[in-house]
Amino acid sequence: MTLETITAAGTWKSGDLELTRIGYGAMQLAGPGVWGPPPDRDGALAVLRAVVAAGITHLDTSDYYGPYVVNELIREALHPYPARLRIVTKVGARRTADRAWPAAVSAEELVRAVHDNLERLDLPVLDLVNLRMTGTRAAADLAGPFRVLAELRDQGLIRHLGVSNVSAEQVRAAQGIAPVSTVQNHYNVASRADDALVDRCAEQGIAYVPFCPLGGLRPVQAEALDAVARELGSTARQVALAWLLHRSPGILLIPGTSSIAHLHENIAAAAVTLPESALRVLDAIGGG
Repeated sequence: MTLETITAAGTWKSGDLELTRIGYGAMQLAGPGVWGPPPDRDGALAVLRAVVAAGITHLDTSDYYGPYVVNELIREALHPYPARLRIVTKVGARRTADRAWPAAVSAEELVRAVHDNLERLDLPVLDLVNLRMTGTRAAADLAGPFRVLAELRDQGLIRHLGVSNVSAEQVRAAQGIAPVSTVQNHYNVASRADDALVDRCAEQGIAYVPFCPLGGLRPVQAEALDAVARELGSTARQVALAWLLHRSPGILLIPGTSSIAHLHENIAAAAVTLPESALRVLDAIGGG
């Protein structure tokens, strides 16, 4: 059932990069606040192995999750990696002792971050690296850091590049430097500021990867989502994920969890059929 559901959801391709539309975000495998080791290390390793067993080929991570903890778990659980597995990581931030996430986009910091990801994941080349921007939506602020990653790609250390937490102007700036394979932004059934960018990415063959599939819902919006979920016999999270899959063929999901049961629940969202009556309610949430 799980493998069939993953297969039915389809894949997204860009050159030699192929990702299942249902992926897995590994951030929650670290301790509370994405800091330190997980409360249940064996359980975290089991979740990662269940991800691969389910047929997921899109694994999203970062060396600053933990920091370092999540990548070390991935290596322990899955190395040597299955041939079809694609590990997507991100750079552009760091962790401080107070557990903050300040920007880290100098050339030195980015080069070190790429090499740290390579070392901890035990990979000769990274499949896809997202540049995460912090506190700025200006195109000029992205250009320098993205050029650094483009140079590392030219050196053979990275296969594909993406951007995260960015504006449409920053996406265009990145495209003027090197091909952009993915955009990873906050977007869900209620948070629809990126509607136009979602459509533009689909037109240009860029995968759009939303994070926080239930983040930012106001009570009235959550009530509407819950009502649709009850009618369909699904959970609100499953309906929110199903809406994202329906919203655009270029949307890829990376829901995270530290539970195998919740992993299977998230995967089952691909089997949720949204009738027109449900879609009208869900589409209206973003404007309500």
